[in-house]
Amino acid sequence: MLTFSFNHIALSVKNVNESVAFYKKVLQLQEIENTASNSKTRWLSLYEGKQLHLIPRPNSEIKINKAVHFALATTDINSFIEHLKKLKIDYSDWLDTPNKDYIRKDGIKQIYFQDINGYWIEINDDI
Repeated sequence: MLTFSFNHIALSVKNVNESVAFYKKVLQLQEIENTASNSKTRWLSLYEGKQLHLIPRPNSEIKINKAVHFALATTDINSFIEHLKKLKIDYSDWLDTPNKDYIRKDGIKQIYFQDINGYWIEINDDI
Protein backbone atom coordinates (compact mmCIF):
# COMPACT_ATOMS: atom_id res chain seq x y z
CA MET A 1 0.00 0.00 0.00
CA LEU A 2 1.24 3.47 -0.88
CA THR A 3 1.18 6.23 1.71
CA PHE A 4 1.37 9.94 1.11
CA SER A 5 1.72 13.13 3.10
CA PHE A 6 0.88 16.62 1.95
CA ASN A 7 3.94 18.52 0.71
CA HIS A 8 2.93 21.77 -1.02
CA ILE A 9 0.36 23.66 -3.01
CA ALA A 10 1.40 25.66 -6.08
CA LEU A 11 -0.52 28.62 -7.47
CA SER A 12 0.00 30.54 -10.70
CA VAL A 13 0.04 34.27 -9.94
CA LYS A 14 0.08 37.43 -12.04
CA ASN A 15 2.61 39.30 -9.89
CA VAL A 16 4.73 37.13 -7.62
CA ASN A 17 6.01 40.04 -5.50
CA GLU A 18 2.49 41.31 -4.78
CA SER A 19 1.30 37.78 -4.03
CA VAL A 20 4.17 37.13 -1.61
CA ALA A 21 3.39 40.43 0.13
CA PHE A 22 -0.30 39.46 0.40
CA TYR A 23 0.38 36.06 1.98
CA LYS A 24 2.96 37.52 4.36
CA LYS A 25 0.56 40.27 5.46
CA VAL A 26 -2.72 38.35 5.60
CA LEU A 27 -1.63 34.85 6.67
CA GLN A 28 1.67 35.97 8.21
CA LEU A 29 3.57 33.28 6.30
CA GLN A 30 7.36 33.33 6.20
CA GLU A 31 9.25 33.17 2.92
CA ILE A 32 11.65 30.25 2.59
CA GLU A 33 14.31 29.38 0.06
CA ASN A 34 13.26 27.90 -3.27
CA THR A 35 15.62 24.92 -3.18
CA ALA A 36 14.31 23.40 -6.42
CA SER A 37 15.53 25.92 -8.96
CA ASN A 38 16.80 29.41 -9.69
CA SER A 39 13.43 30.38 -11.14
CA LYS A 40 11.36 33.33 -9.96
CA THR A 41 8.97 30.96 -8.19
CA ARG A 42 8.85 31.91 -4.52
CA TRP A 43 8.11 29.64 -1.60
CA LEU A 44 6.33 30.35 1.66
CA SER A 45 6.19 28.10 4.70
CA LEU A 46 2.83 26.72 5.78
CA TYR A 47 4.71 25.33 8.82
CA GLU A 48 5.36 21.71 9.73
CA GLY A 49 7.30 21.31 6.47
CA LYS A 50 4.33 22.24 4.24
CA GLN A 51 4.77 24.92 1.61
CA LEU A 52 2.96 27.35 -0.67
CA HIS A 53 4.71 27.86 -4.02
CA LEU A 54 3.83 31.01 -5.97
CA ILE A 55 4.67 30.62 -9.64
CA PRO A 56 4.79 33.80 -11.74
CA ARG A 57 2.57 33.57 -14.80
CA PRO A 58 1.95 37.24 -15.68
CA ASN A 59 0.48 36.47 -19.11
CA SER A 60 -1.67 33.47 -18.19
CA GLU A 61 -5.38 33.50 -17.57
CA ILE A 62 -6.14 32.49 -13.99
CA LYS A 63 -9.49 30.74 -13.68
CA ILE A 64 -11.07 30.65 -10.26
CA ASN A 65 -13.87 28.67 -8.71
CA LYS A 66 -14.78 28.64 -5.02
CA ALA A 67 -14.92 24.84 -5.05
CA VAL A 68 -11.19 24.92 -5.90
CA HIS A 69 -9.66 26.31 -2.73
CA PHE A 70 -7.20 25.45 -0.02
CA ALA A 71 -8.04 25.43 3.65
CA LEU A 72 -6.02 26.36 6.71
CA ALA A 73 -7.07 25.74 10.29
CA THR A 74 -6.51 28.04 13.25
CA THR A 75 -7.22 27.79 16.95
CA ASP A 76 -8.63 31.34 17.00
CA ILE A 77 -10.79 31.97 13.96
CA ASN A 78 -12.50 34.96 15.61
CA SER A 79 -9.17 36.80 15.92
CA PHE A 80 -8.41 35.99 12.28
CA ILE A 81 -11.79 37.40 11.22
CA GLU A 82 -10.94 40.61 13.12
CA HIS A 83 -7.56 40.64 11.34
CA LEU A 84 -9.33 40.46 7.95
CA LYS A 85 -11.67 43.29 8.97
CA LYS A 86 -8.70 45.50 9.94
CA LEU A 87 -7.14 44.76 6.55
CA LYS A 88 -10.49 45.54 4.86
CA ILE A 89 -10.57 42.10 3.25
CA ASP A 90 -14.06 40.81 2.56
CA TYR A 91 -14.97 37.28 3.59
CA SER A 92 -18.06 35.16 3.25
CA ASP A 93 -19.64 31.84 4.01
CA TRP A 94 -19.85 29.06 1.40
CA LEU A 95 -23.03 30.61 -0.07
CA ASP A 96 -21.30 33.99 -0.58
CA THR A 97 -23.14 35.78 2.24
CA PRO A 98 -20.85 38.78 2.82
CA ASN A 99 -18.98 39.02 6.12
CA LYS A 100 -20.65 35.91 7.54
CA ASP A 101 -19.11 32.79 8.99
CA TYR A 102 -20.68 29.35 8.75
CA ILE A 103 -20.93 26.50 11.22
CA ARG A 104 -20.77 23.19 9.39
CA LYS A 105 -22.86 20.17 10.33
CA ASP A 106 -19.83 18.78 12.20
CA GLY A 107 -19.54 21.97 14.30
CA ILE A 108 -16.53 23.43 12.47
CA LYS A 109 -16.65 27.19 11.92
CA GLN A 110 -15.38 28.40 8.54
CA ILE A 111 -15.03 31.46 6.33
CA TYR A 112 -13.79 32.06 2.79
CA PHE A 113 -11.89 34.95 1.24
CA GLN A 114 -9.90 35.56 -1.93
CA ASP A 115 -6.27 36.43 -2.48
CA ILE A 116 -5.22 39.16 -4.92
CA ASN A 117 -5.35 36.70 -7.85
CA GLY A 118 -8.86 35.56 -6.98
CA TYR A 119 -7.94 32.21 -5.42
CA TRP A 120 -10.28 31.12 -2.65
CA ILE A 121 -8.91 30.39 0.81
CA GLU A 122 -10.92 28.72 3.55
CA ILE A 123 -10.04 29.35 7.18
CA ASN A 124 -11.62 27.04 9.74
CA ASP A 125 -11.21 26.00 13.36
CA ASP A 126 -10.81 22.27 12.71
CA ILE A 127 -7.77 21.82 14.97
